[in-house]
Amino acid sequence: MNLTQNPHHERRWLILGVIAIAQLMVVLDATIVNIALPSAQRDLGFSDDSRQWIVTAYALAFGSLLLLGGRLGDLFGRKWAFAGGLLGFATASAVGGAAGSFGVLVAARATQGLFGALLAPAALALVSTTFTDPDERGKAFGVYSAISGGGAAVGLLLGGILTETLSWRWCLYVNLLFAIPAALAAIRLLVNEARHDRPPLDLPGTATASLGLFALVYGVSNSEMESWGDPLTIAMLAAAGLLLAGFVAIESRVAHPLLPMRVVRDRTRGGAYLGLGLAASGMYAAFLFLTYYMQRTKGFTPIESGLAFLPMTAAIVTTATAVNLRLLRRFGPRPLLTAGMAFGAAGMAGLAQLTTDSSYAGHVLPALLVTGVGLGAVFASTFSTATYGVEARDTGVASATLNTMQQVGGSVGTAVLSSIFASAMAGYAAGERATPELLGAAAVHGYTVAFWVASGIFAVGAVLVAALIRPVRVPALDPRLEPAPGRA
Repeated sequence: MNLTQNPHHERRWLILGVIAIAQLMVVLDATIVNIALPSAQRDLGFSDDSRQWIVTAYALAFGSLLLLGGRLGDLFGRKWAFAGGLLGFATASAVGGAAGSFGVLVAARATQGLFGALLAPAALALVSTTFTDPDERGKAFGVYSAISGGGAAVGLLLGGILTETLSWRWCLYVNLLFAIPAALAAIRLLVNEARHDRPPLDLPGTATASLGLFALVYGVSNSEMESWGDPLTIAMLAAAGLLLAGFVAIESRVAHPLLPMRVVRDRTRGGAYLGLGLAASGMYAAFLFLTYYMQRTKGFTPIESGLAFLPMTAAIVTTATAVNLRLLRRFGPRPLLTAGMAFGAAGMAGLAQLTTDSSYAGHVLPALLVTGVGLGAVFASTFSTATYGVEARDTGVASATLNTMQQVGGSVGTAVLSSIFASAMAGYAAGERATPELLGAAAVHGYTVAFWVASGIFAVGAVLVAALIRPVRVPALDPRLEPAPGRA
């Protein structure tokens, strides 16, 4: 896109600030609500079995509708997808914060997921289409990836502060402080660029993709609440496989697909999608188990746990900024994404050495810093590469594909590692008298086994992305400088 054709060029840095606020809100919400769950459960009186639905309702709506949300932004314009997503997210957050019953809270969380699926792809697509100069593009993606990688840990801290000082309800109300100003600014700053030759929406593809992703997320979520052998889990996962296979077949044949296969067939983009999905599967589980370790084993408060993650956040932000500003242009995404996955594997292996007597400074902190460096490189490489060579008309759905891989990877990884943790803990304590000391040691054993598996996921990811991604310099990631591979 020529600068004279870019209606956002003069206001690009203000627009980036608005996008950063919106992205921070979405990323914060992924972890801040987890901190609020115990207090919400006591207040509203729902059971332990029901508690998971507060998380699952959001994941189901968000994960299953991302591709549709991205394509709607491509067709009807990203200004209104972005602003509408923000206002809808704010409204759902207000309803959830005021919820007087479990059902209202679950419905509000599902509605948050729906509008989040409209907002998140539009945000990344706006970064990609607003910043086309290679130098400025690196800076913009540095900001975006730093927030995406570090915001989750900030959510743990903010959730602890709000829950302990105000109320769990403020973990939802706080979204209004982000969403409403950002929406008003977006309406003022953005120009809506809808397609004049708007093709019809791919309804068969939309149905199979949305239902397939819904079944996949539901199946892995049900495995956490029941088991992998539960008939409903098996049925949903089988349905997901059939629906998603049907989706691929449909997209290969229809004239105006929801997800054009040209978006995912490129090896560089495909490697970025795969890398983020695998990293998310290990990262979210690490947040979960390390939070349990610090609070249940070491006796940290929620605020202390949030503070403990801040050094990792700093490492993510620092690394992501350096990768986007300097390293990505010089080396390209393959070595940086491979190295990021290797650092993630090393960080998880470090956490696998934890015992009941391990200290934060001597054991947890070094592993967090190594992991932060790895995640910073992964986020910076994948977000910059995800829209590599994509035509403007497909940027939204390309962004949505990356968001989908992150969401589905996190859901699947958490479910799988939670099952591994439970099996390892049960095996450790089998046949022994259940004393508090034994149960504490068994829990730590379960955490370390899960960390070892997470390390293996990162290691496999390093091998796969090194094999899949082509060697390419970042100037070629700017579509103005080199034709996109595979572009007709």
